[in-house]
Parts: sequence; structure tokens; C-alpha cells
Amino acid sequence: MSLGHEVDGAAREFARIALLASEPVMRLYADGPTARLKADMSPVTAADVDAEAMIMEALARSFPGVPVVAEEACSRDGVPREAPAEAIFVDPLDGTREFLAHNGEFTINIGLVLNGSPVAGAVYAPAFGRMWWGGSMAFGAHLAPGHPFPDANPGVLLRTRSAASPLVALESRSHQTWQTKAAMARLAPAVGRPMGSSIKFCLIASGEADVCLRFGPTMEWDTAAGDAILRAAGGMTAAIDGTPLLYGKAAQGFRNPNYIAWGDTSALRDLSEFEPA
Repeated sequence: MSLGHEVDGAAREFARIALLASEPVMRLYADGPTARLKADMSPVTAADVDAEAMIMEALARSFPGVPVVAEEACSRDGVPREAPAEAIFVDPLDGTREFLAHNGEFTINIGLVLNGSPVAGAVYAPAFGRMWWGGSMAFGAHLAPGHPFPDANPGVLLRTRSAASPLVALESRSHQTWQTKAAMARLAPAVGRPMGSSIKFCLIASGEADVCLRFGPTMEWDTAAGDAILRAAGGMTAAIDGTPLLYGKAAQGFRNPNYIAWGDTSALRDLSEFEPA
């Protein structure tokens, strides 16, 4: 089944599924979640596992035959050796550390990648009741967790803004590096704002921020949905050298390089001087 010509419908369906998956996430959030460490020493909770199971079941019904690359399945079974030209990437709980810290900055991410590019996605921040989705266009809405996705389009059209001065730069709350600080100085004048999870992509897509820098390990399921929304809103995510971020890197275990997300693509800069030697 090809979704390439149905990206807007796919994005809305991803949003519907993310709303459903928010029920176990918020139930466990309220109960006071606990975590165990995976082999890569990253935390995982019952919310990650339960939400992913619900998402996988819903995707199998809505998109039969479309391969799915999901974080917890890959952690358990290993990553696929080859990347299909078309695949859905799932992070059932992006920002697990923020989930455990109980600060609300976590999301449910579902994104579609076609021929190396993210073309549709939905990101839901259930603690804030904010949903973003995008295919050919991007939308945002306030939707309560666990409720059905409305049949009529409930969203506000999103567009990125022209780069402000000073830039509003979103920084990872849990993953700071010296490269991030040095690159931020290169972008000056810039005002740093800490933020967890894929909310960063969505705030840029919404015109509420300008740029997000990330030096450090991330995976394609972390970024595919938010990147699709950002691109639909007029922005882009690039490797630090300014080339577009590519997906389907099975040979690299679906790991991303260091990247920078921009709302105003005319402001894109080459920051490769800050890449580790």
C-alpha cells in the first residue's frame, strides 16, 4: 500500500491514533511512573510499551502492509537490516526522562517516511493537550487526551515565522553538550529556551520559536514525525553542515547525525565547525 499521495489523510490518521494511545500514557503518568534501563542505558516505562502496542495494532488496521519501525520493537528485536522505501516510524513516548520528571514535556510521535524524506506526521503532547500534524500542510489544535479525533478539521494552519532577532533557540532539557553551547554562541544573538521531546519541532512549526540545535544521539523515530510537521509548515531539519536530514539509514541503525531545525530556511547556516573531530 502506497501512502505517498495520501499524506494529509495519513497525518490525520496518525493524530487519531496518537490520541488513542494517550490513554495508557496519561493513566500511568498519573499513577507515578517507574522505569527500567534498556541495553543502551536509556529509560523505558510501562507507558512506552503499552502505548506502542496500541499504536502498532491501530496502524496494522489502518495501513495494512506498510512497514513500521518502532522504538521498543527495535530495542527488543533489533533494527531491520534494510530500510523500505516507505515506512512508518513510531516513538510511543518521546521524552521518557521528562515523563519521569513529571514536567509534561513528552510526546507521542508517528511519522511516515517516503524515499528518505518525512512526508507526514503527528506529534501529541498529552499533558498539555496539544496536537500537531502535517502532510502537505501543517495544523495544530488543543485536544484533550483520550478523546476521539474530530471528523471535521479542528486545527489552525501553521506556518513558520521569519527569523527573529534575537533568535529563540530551543535546547534539549536533558541532553546538553559543549557543542550546543558553542553553536548557540555562533547563532548569537539568541535566547535559549530548554524544552523536551519533539515539542521543539512543533513550536518552530507554530511560529513560536526559530531554531533547535541537537548535538548527541537521536534516532529516526525521535524526529520523523516532528520533522514532517516542520517541513509542512515551511521549515526544515538539516544535518549540521546544512544538508537535509535523511531517513531510512538502516546501515547506521536508524541513527541521526547531529542536526539543526530551522523555521526560516533562508537563515540556515553551516555549523559543521562544531562537529566532533
